[in-house]
Amino acid sequence: MIPLARVAQPAAIAVLRQATALRPKRKKASDGLLPSKAHIHQNPNSDHNSGFACDLTHDPENGIDCHEIFDKLKEDGRVKYLIFSGKIWSPDKGERKYEGSNGHYKHLHISIKDTCGSDTSPWFAWMGKPKKVAAIKAKVKKAPKKEIRND
Repeated sequence: MIPLARVAQPAAIAVLRQATALRPKRKKASDGLLPSKAHIHQNPNSDHNSGFACDLTHDPENGIDCHEIFDKLKEDGRVKYLIFSGKIWSPDKGERKYEGSNGHYKHLHISIKDTCGSDTSPWFAWMGKPKKVAAIKAKVKKAPKKEIRND
């Protein structure tokens, strides 16, 4: 079993933030970083467990076409493997039919090489640059709730 991470790797987080910056109206229903307890039980060797994977929602109406992204990310040296629409691709084995229980029809699974977890360089360079406001919104993190003390 892959050791469980408490925080996703910066490269995995960057995929989702950059997609949102480029296409702010995109749907996020199938986005994912760290696994649920059910996912851990079902797939103890998933790269989600280590924080080296993310799921990106397929939303072609709003500019996130995972068919195109699946093909384009084959050229990115950070990619360990990709799963989408019943297919899996890896640099060493190429593209083939995916035999897992979830065909990944609603999202693209991106697994990142262990040596690339900190690399947050652009994942979607062919899609252009985000508008300034969208880029800022995608980077903003909500502040943690402050504890109210009644001393």
